[in-house]
Amino acid sequence: MLFMDRRDAGRRLAERLRDHAGEDVVVVGLPRGGVPVAFEVARALAAPLDVIVVRKLGVPFQPELGMGAIGEGGVRIINERVVRGAQVSEGELAEVERCERAELERRVLRFRRGRPAVPLAGRTVIVVDDGIATGSTARAACQVARAQGATRVLLAVPVGPPGVREQMGADADEVVCMETPIDFFAVGQCYRDFAQTTDAQVVELLKIAAAPADAEPLTPAGFADPPGRDEEVTVRASQVRLAGHLNLPDGTGGIVVFAHGSGSSRHSPRNQFVASALNAAGLGTLLFDLLTVEEELDRANVFDIDLLADRLLEVTAWLRGEPESAHARIGYFGASTGAAAALTAAADPKADIAAIVSRGGRPDLASLELTEVRAPTLLIVGGLDDVVLELNRAAQIQLRCENRLDIVPGATHLFEEPGALESVARLAEQWFSSHLAAPSPQPAGVIRP
Repeated sequence: MLFMDRRDAGRRLAERLRDHAGEDVVVVGLPRGGVPVAFEVARALAAPLDVIVVRKLGVPFQPELGMGAIGEGGVRIINERVVRGAQVSEGELAEVERCERAELERRVLRFRRGRPAVPLAGRTVIVVDDGIATGSTARAACQVARAQGATRVLLAVPVGPPGVREQMGADADEVVCMETPIDFFAVGQCYRDFAQTTDAQVVELLKIAAAPADAEPLTPAGFADPPGRDEEVTVRASQVRLAGHLNLPDGTGGIVVFAHGSGSSRHSPRNQFVASALNAAGLGTLLFDLLTVEEELDRANVFDIDLLADRLLEVTAWLRGEPESAHARIGYFGASTGAAAALTAAADPKADIAAIVSRGGRPDLASLELTEVRAPTLLIVGGLDDVVLELNRAAQIQLRCENRLDIVPGATHLFEEPGALESVARLAEQWFSSHLAAPSPQPAGVIRP
């Protein structure tokens, strides 16, 4: 870990930019995570703060895999290598761009709350993010600043991959990147606390920064270190490294490991919603990517249940090797194909899983292992998800463990209807709280990667 949190990163980045104090500078942050970093830079330089809103263009079947980015003012950047590798058609690309353009305009209105954008024409613009991975959004932001008349564009980030300065040099007049670890894997690995920044926090920081110069300085709320452990983690599984987010509230009595479905990742908003509800109930959560970005490009991997189950087992073993979670009872929350992976992994007696919840799961893909599952299992299915509902009814007949099938009325496969996901979170919290509450002795026969 190189930085405690985004505020720490921003203060240290500001020290590197001290020479620009007193210049006609505007600091712009990339929402959301870049804004807390940019706030500290703008405060140290006594410069105005604003946002440049850009949106990643995600591959249709794997939205977290970026194939480009768009920004204010019609800026558009496409990564042709990813587009070709993922075999995305022109029509699919156009549809993704249309949706993201609408979201971009919505966010501009939300963040600025009617305030005009800070003029960039004729000024030095410092574009700030919390780190660079692929660089698509940072490139788009630099191009937006240039299109709005900036005479000089400086890109400043706490961390990025080796070669980032050369990579971004065509879009920025100067690149300041404090750290470029040789083993760089993801931005979050370089932060002790990499909790998501909310829209409300972005709005608050912009409001504080826009206060009159003679006003009493305010300290932004909501950025204190959370209790317990809340951070991005990297787990070695076989020959790859998997990114995850671990949240262990103080006094955690049990931990739920999430296995996402096809076309999703640890950033799934549905799984994050459920995880937040579990955290509020005092349960720990671990959301992680079952596959690497390169592996996701091969659609066969997404449906390789044995591979996904093996990854889940290796991550479980890693979790049991951490001091804070060594003796905690562990449950699995699986969605779609991830539910099949969870059931398959739990069927291994050495896994020692205490409870399972399946959301819109595909237990039929784990049919050979269903009779071996011993962990109490809750199957949650939308009432309008006809095909999956029948698959879960058939699976329930095969299960030999304590089990229950709960149907959420009026819900479809993704539980997008009003109140549907709230019902899922409530059912999952009740199931896990009742089965993970009691501490267990140190597990025997733990699987090790």
